[in-house]
Amino acid sequence: MISLRRIPEVWHRLDVTVRDLPFGLLLLAGSLVPEFHNHGTQVGGLPARPFDTLAVAAVALQSLPLAVRRRWPVVCLALVSLGFAVDQLRGYHSFAGTAVPIALLSVGAHLERHRRVTALLSSVAYVPLGVALYRLGSGAEAPSEFVMYYLALALPWGIGAWLRSTRVAEAERRRRVAEDTRTAERTRIARELHDVVTHHVTAMVVQAEAARYLTAAPDRLDQALTAVTDTGRRAITDLRHLLDLLNPDYGPESRTPAVGRFLTLVEQTRRAGQPVEFTEEGTPAESTGSADLVAYRVVQEALTNALKYAHGGRTSVQVRHGEREITVEVGTDGSGTRAGSPGGSGRGLAGLRERVDVLGGDFHAGHRTGGGFVVRARIPAGSAS
Repeated sequence: MISLRRIPEVWHRLDVTVRDLPFGLLLLAGSLVPEFHNHGTQVGGLPARPFDTLAVAAVALQSLPLAVRRRWPVVCLALVSLGFAVDQLRGYHSFAGTAVPIALLSVGAHLERHRRVTALLSSVAYVPLGVALYRLGSGAEAPSEFVMYYLALALPWGIGAWLRSTRVAEAERRRRVAEDTRTAERTRIARELHDVVTHHVTAMVVQAEAARYLTAAPDRLDQALTAVTDTGRRAITDLRHLLDLLNPDYGPESRTPAVGRFLTLVEQTRRAGQPVEFTEEGTPAESTGSADLVAYRVVQEALTNALKYAHGGRTSVQVRHGEREITVEVGTDGSGTRAGSPGGSGRGLAGLRERVDVLGGDFHAGHRTGGGFVVRARIPAGSAS
């Protein structure tokens, strides 16, 4: 047994022809009720004629094609128009004549191709029908009445065309929203990859370059190569976290950096030959939302830039945890030199600014008056954006 709640779901799964058929059957049954005979649409002023077998056929020809009004709207209109012509020329004036505006509305709403040709042919076909009805009615109705009826039939066509244009506009809007969403997601993934890969690869390049000059000191060479290995492992770990972000099936690990990861970044940078002074004040709030991750990325990107553009220069990292915000400041004193590491694309700082702006914070990156470079960020805590 199908529950009442599932009936709408099952109904929408049915073929569109099956869903449209009941209305056609209802119109057919209603038109055959004796009380409704000769009480339908009347064009041309022909006298009413009692129903006979041909009347039943004309009513069926007008009603049943409504089952295909959305699947084959032109076929529906052609059959309904034929039945309507027989209905009027014979003088049955059945209630089934209301199928004509329904068929016209369906053509306007669901026909995708040859719309103008269909409108032209329908208009041309109306002319001989109007002439025949005018002659058979011996001028009972003025020609202007036929023109008015034609204009009345144009109304449902226009309504259908409006419905179609509205549907197309809505589909285009949804397509644009989906495309914008995909673009934003690709940008976010690219930003995550930039933050994760650039920092670790830069550190590995700097460490490997330094190892070339330590061949005469085996102990220091071993430390340098160990640092390269550790950095590579951390890169793999961070990439796995990124995969977890993209695909939840990878595991339930936390997507925000664990406590102490700031110090890990600092230690990694120190092992790459960068003197870093690190200060962390305050206690992280219980719920910081995305603020921890954004603060971590700010420190990560700033230290990466320090390695690339101020290698060997004194660098300071200050992280302050407040009740409602996290403040980060990373600066160099201008005493370093450019390292032999890959050049930047400018995407890192721009991405950080976007991250901080999304959370409603403040971001600044620029040269210091006395030399060096500084990155400052104020990140409101508690936002889940």
